[in-house]
Amino acid sequence: MGCAALLWGTILLGCSCGPGPPRVGAAPLLAATYVLDDADGLGREFDGIGAVSGGGATSRLLVNYQEPYRSQILDYLFKPNFGASLHILKVEIGGDAQSTDGTEPSHMHYENDENYFRGYEWWLMKEAKKRNPKIKLIGLPWAFPGWIGKGENWPYDYPDITAYYIVSWILGAKQYHDLDIDYIGIWNERAFSSKYIKLLRYTLDKHGLEQVRIIASDRLWEPISFVMLIDSELHGVVDVIGAHYPGTKTVQNAVLTGKKLWSSEDYSTFNNDVGAGCWARILNQNYVNGNMTATIAWNLVASYYEQLPFGRCGLMTAQEPWSGHYKVESPIWITAHTTQFTQPGWSYLQVDGHLEGGGSFVALTDGLGNLTIIIETMSHNHSKCIRPPLPNFSVIPQRATFYLRGSFYMVETLQVWHSRLDFESGKSSLFQQLNPVKVWRGRFSLALNVDEVYTLTTLNTGRKCSYPEPPPPQPFPSSYKDDFNIRNPPFSEAPNFADQTGVFEYFVNASDPGDHVFTLRQVVVQRPITWVSDADQTISVIGNFKWVNLTVTCDIYIEKPRDGGVFIAGRVDNGGIYVRRTKGVFFWVFADGTYRVTGDLAGEEILMKGLSGVRDNAWHTLTLNIQGNSASGLLNGYPLWENVTISKPKNGWAALGTRSFEFAQFDNFHVEAS
Repeated sequence: MGCAALLWGTILLGCSCGPGPPRVGAAPLLAATYVLDDADGLGREFDGIGAVSGGGATSRLLVNYQEPYRSQILDYLFKPNFGASLHILKVEIGGDAQSTDGTEPSHMHYENDENYFRGYEWWLMKEAKKRNPKIKLIGLPWAFPGWIGKGENWPYDYPDITAYYIVSWILGAKQYHDLDIDYIGIWNERAFSSKYIKLLRYTLDKHGLEQVRIIASDRLWEPISFVMLIDSELHGVVDVIGAHYPGTKTVQNAVLTGKKLWSSEDYSTFNNDVGAGCWARILNQNYVNGNMTATIAWNLVASYYEQLPFGRCGLMTAQEPWSGHYKVESPIWITAHTTQFTQPGWSYLQVDGHLEGGGSFVALTDGLGNLTIIIETMSHNHSKCIRPPLPNFSVIPQRATFYLRGSFYMVETLQVWHSRLDFESGKSSLFQQLNPVKVWRGRFSLALNVDEVYTLTTLNTGRKCSYPEPPPPQPFPSSYKDDFNIRNPPFSEAPNFADQTGVFEYFVNASDPGDHVFTLRQVVVQRPITWVSDADQTISVIGNFKWVNLTVTCDIYIEKPRDGGVFIAGRVDNGGIYVRRTKGVFFWVFADGTYRVTGDLAGEEILMKGLSGVRDNAWHTLTLNIQGNSASGLLNGYPLWENVTISKPKNGWAALGTRSFEFAQFDNFHVEAS
């Protein structure tokens, strides 16, 4: 581990003593002055910068990293004055349903079921708290187990049940993991119910959780803002209005509520330098244009198969636990420009914040004499986020002179941290410490180029830290086996399996005489209250999306009599929010003694069918062999079907799953691929 020493940069960074070296043959820089003064009071309280794990399964592969790499990744995200140094961690409250890149397991699959050790968000919150005890924690559901809606795809018909379910999660976080949840949300990017929000507040208070604050509605500024203005009881129980992808703008009604305004999900952009430019721009302009005092990135770390939707839309990338490879992407260091030099509880200064040559600045203080100024000059084409569309604007090189007034007049020196995104050479300079700037009689000047970020601060605590390079990238192993024989697994899910509908968990089969005591079991038996269109079948994918020729073998156990069924598959081409349209080569067997080969998960494109003799509540071994344009299948080692012609897809993952939301078990999974 190392932290960068001071870099005595050559960048033009002058005090007010002179204009700096002339630029040969250049027009004079646009020059403007800006005043930073706290004499007339401060602006809004700053609530922090954070990121989302979940919505969904975005941290799925992170947990499978071996040490020391897993801890290194966590340090880059959470350790103060190290890397991103995040102030906020927002996690999905798993709902057993597809929520973008996979499903996350619920703490209550069924009405009489409670388990606070499923999934990986508990673990992640503890790791974040271990590194930064002050980090704020937020929980938000994307989906809910089906029993909450009693058969309806709606969580508000029985609001007391939904409130009990959410409060149970908060209580479980404390009881089993000693985690205090700071904020709770309603239903991600879906309708809110005023009645439910009020009942949630009542239920929280009844269980001694008065300190837990409510965010609503994690969608748009409206209609929540308008409804709060006309419903004083609702206004009294909502603490934060959270909007998603607001484009740095707010609306008048939201301001009129007098509540904290947050961009409670933002960014969601491929994590190259354009993504870094997007992030730099919105971190400042969400406050400058929209009065937002917290910005939360989706997502924390891209730890899911890259060919799933929104591949690499995390602040950093860690999608290869089998190799140990990860990449600290430029958005990590853009984050550090703000997070390492501010804390929740600081206040923004009252400034306009727009630079005359384009770009923006914010200034924050702890009220104890410390001052941090963050400047960004991101150009339009180098700072486009995934959404919403970005109106045209221009940024030009400029000279900015700042006058420090009020309690900041006595500041003599500011530490300087600088990033320049270089889109021509591709050699960006990220989060480098330059020589301090001298403040003379409350005044200093900077020459600002395009696509730069500056932090100027009275704090001396900034660090750019690093670990030795992780191992080089490697594809998923072409020969892979898992017998699920693990007595006390650290996580509820087997490594590298990425559930796309349903939930597949380690299971102890106490009734089995010996060969199949430890298995993988699909456990969701009722369609959840979904966030997107989950498939009607359950499916978990694994492996290398580029696989063409492969042999998949797995022992299977159908638990559902008569119409139960399971499959193994290859060349699976889709997942995430598009799981319903998944194609591939699917080998199904059913409890009624039949089999099918289909070209899709939905089972509509039938390539072959017949009798197999398979029955429920007995173990069988399926083998699927795909070579070139031909596929064949074995049952218990004997050929069952062969020479089925495959035209597409040309490549994809391996997978296993069930015909419906039903119990089924899998064991001795093995794939050989090329």
